[in-house]
Amino acid sequence: GTTKRKELHGSINVSALYGTWGHGDSSFYAYKMHFLCSIPEQTYSSFVLLLEKKLEDDVGHIEIELFLLSKSVKCSVSFIDGIYLDAQKTGDSLWLPSNMYLLLPLESESASSISALSINWEGINSCVSAAEFLKSNALLNFFQTELTGGNSSASVLDQLSVKYDGSFMRLANKYASPSSLKEMLVVAVHTGKIYSVLDIIPNSSSASPFEDEDDAKYSTFADYFLKKYGIVLKHPEQPLLLLKQSHNSHNLLVDFRTEGRNNMVRKPQQHARMPPELLILSDISTDVLKPFYLLPSVMHRLESLMLASQLREEISDDIGNFGISSKLILEALTTLRCCEMFSMERLEFLGDAVLKYVVSCHLFLKHTEHNDGQLSYSRSRIISNMNLHKLGVDRKLQRYIRDSAFDPRRWTAPGQRSILPCPCDHGVETSEVPYEIRFFSEDTKMLGKTCDKGHRWLCSKTISDCVEALIGAYYVGGGLTAALGFMKWLGIEAEFDDSLIDDVIKSASLHPFPFEADDDISSLESKISYWFSCKGLLLEAVTHKTKPQKDDNYFCYERLEFLGDAVLGLLITQYLYENHTSVDPGELTDLRSMSVSNENFARAAVKWKLHPHLQHGSLPLEKHISDYVNYYALGDLVESIAGAVLIDSKLNVSEVWRVFEPILSPIGTPETLELPPIRALNELCDNLGYNLKPFCFKEDGENVRAELQLQLENVVLTSKGFGSTRKVAKGNAAREMLEKLESEGIAGKRRSGTDKVAADVDDDKQCKKRKLEQQESSQEEEGSNADVVPTGSIYLSIDILGKKGEARTSLYAVCKRFQWPVPSFETTELKSSRIPIEFKSKIKVIIPGRGNIEISGEAKPNKKSSYDSAAVVMLYELQKLGKIII
Repeated sequence: GTTKRKELHGSINVSALYGTWGHGDSSFYAYKMHFLCSIPEQTYSSFVLLLEKKLEDDVGHIEIELFLLSKSVKCSVSFIDGIYLDAQKTGDSLWLPSNMYLLLPLESESASSISALSINWEGINSCVSAAEFLKSNALLNFFQTELTGGNSSASVLDQLSVKYDGSFMRLANKYASPSSLKEMLVVAVHTGKIYSVLDIIPNSSSASPFEDEDDAKYSTFADYFLKKYGIVLKHPEQPLLLLKQSHNSHNLLVDFRTEGRNNMVRKPQQHARMPPELLILSDISTDVLKPFYLLPSVMHRLESLMLASQLREEISDDIGNFGISSKLILEALTTLRCCEMFSMERLEFLGDAVLKYVVSCHLFLKHTEHNDGQLSYSRSRIISNMNLHKLGVDRKLQRYIRDSAFDPRRWTAPGQRSILPCPCDHGVETSEVPYEIRFFSEDTKMLGKTCDKGHRWLCSKTISDCVEALIGAYYVGGGLTAALGFMKWLGIEAEFDDSLIDDVIKSASLHPFPFEADDDISSLESKISYWFSCKGLLLEAVTHKTKPQKDDNYFCYERLEFLGDAVLGLLITQYLYENHTSVDPGELTDLRSMSVSNENFARAAVKWKLHPHLQHGSLPLEKHISDYVNYYALGDLVESIAGAVLIDSKLNVSEVWRVFEPILSPIGTPETLELPPIRALNELCDNLGYNLKPFCFKEDGENVRAELQLQLENVVLTSKGFGSTRKVAKGNAAREMLEKLESEGIAGKRRSGTDKVAADVDDDKQCKKRKLEQQESSQEEEGSNADVVPTGSIYLSIDILGKKGEARTSLYAVCKRFQWPVPSFETTELKSSRIPIEFKSKIKVIIPGRGNIEISGEAKPNKKSSYDSAAVVMLYELQKLGKIII
């Protein structure tokens, strides 16, 4: 599994939403949805969800927090009882069986329980009547036929022809008293749009002036409806109604107020004014209408939990129920691309360590004749992304993965059509995509975007990440036993046989035990506060491969070090996972790298005076240990002792943690985290928008000199570093550059390490988003000549009117080539009563030695298009300045 390879996969339907009713009396399981607003004065009607299948308790009894602009609403979902509906109420269903359920409003909260009487059938029937009215009067043709389109209620109203006297008001489908209209839902017959009535405008009528600066050609409201819609109003004397138009639903599952929008200025609401006779009145109040904006988000969360429960049930059928919560499973199925308040990354971080530990134990116990190199090779094949991807695909986990942000416009209730369809163009007729090479690609795809048949492109690595996250979920929810069960379900051979543990202990007990080692072993046991039942295990743990031994009974600590590395990795990972719940997963990975580094273990060995107990036969090694220069043998010693404690305690990881937590303390925190200098510099430049350009070349044969150059707004900074390898030289140069930036008043969030070992750490795997360093590496391979800042114009081949984002990409490339800071955009939303809303962006490019250039683009319907427009204007301006040739 890689991020480069994309694969087309299908998605699975939620089985709990299947239905077979629609041709007679039906029974349902009823789940009540109660809404409680953070503003007590605002009330929301409760709804009931009716399903043919009963949900698991951790799905059907939950609370969902919904985040609106200036308030929050808590939705409580709870199972009430079974409910029976006769054929008259269910009717004949034409819906797809895969999405067949009922979501109905309830009467006032005074109803103590859900029953046939407490469902708001009056409101439901009025909605049906409004829809029938629209159908029979065909919107615009309604007026052309003068309300005689076959609708009996309209004909009766026309015959009555009651003139407005203030006691009754003539609407499209009925008469109503003015006092009963406020806060009621109405539908415009000429557009089909839904409104809620705010008020009756006093001293107004259809003859009132039509005040709209964008439509000055209309003199009155009557004139507006006549000229625009061809409608002749029959009751122009009636006062106008002040209306609030309904709007699209939004994703309310994420609190965007915490992402820089809490200070945004709210735009004044635009209200409509309309003659009553153009409005169909329903029996639905705004208390019933308001939850409709919440229901897509509520149902999306419920459907996601149903899907997680469905996967859990599929796994449990084979391995038994370990009581893993649907919420944990859902977290393991959710990628960062979903923009949720949770993702699989933390569980993946933990699952990776669990997998490594389990496989290490299995291989250690099963292959007692293999050395650490052979064990490491076997482990790497089992835990590789390629193998995990294969296992995940074989179990069809890809069907469950959630890889796109929730878009309420694409959510559909039963019987609805999407207002934002995405027709399938993949050439696959079935919902499931065959796993064939023609559905693999390395081209850029719309990752996560699902077509109407459920197909979507996924990074192949996403599947292997999901496997690790599910291992983590089962470990958190059910411990090591549950994680082992899930791994067995996947097809990973990782069982622990007690007899194999006994065999290892028996073999270690046969090690020759010198008389002089007895006191040394006892002293070491006292230091770590653990007394071995098999002293031979500890003897093996402290024996270096250079120790002279008889060939027929050779042993050293390397196998135990292989095992100890895995168990300490698991224990530290679990500690970080549990104690830093709000820390970014990338930072957790950095913390783990620092905590489990060989250098950190070596420091612990010296601090606790474990190094004198290392049995070896190498004079150079003795000198290195005495001088302490972060030699790897000291770190390996700590790991091998941990492996020995693990085996002696019969794989009791809690006992290993009891022994080693004080030895390894203090464990790193975000405040003490030190990144390698090159990592710290790249992240700082990435955050500040500076383009870093490195130059590396060899000199004096063996030695390497690295030179870094960084253009700030008013000054060019350079730094040099020397070392035996390119990486060490770059690290030293990066450290010098960070010091120069700090002297300029620019400092990163986290300080970098100050020792050579830290500079030499390869953290490429942990830093998933380090784009600048990846660009840097590719530039180095091209040679230093390509890295020279151009002194004249550079040629730029670009289709200005090409695909979205191409102008921006080209501008970024120009800035990087010249080492200018990254361009910045400032967007203004144009205030107008016109729809759709337009955006206009201003772009700023800083040219060192020349100053700032600020230019605005054209108004566009969305922000990204306005960015592109501004970028195009800027590119032409740079051409005028002689910087580029388009």
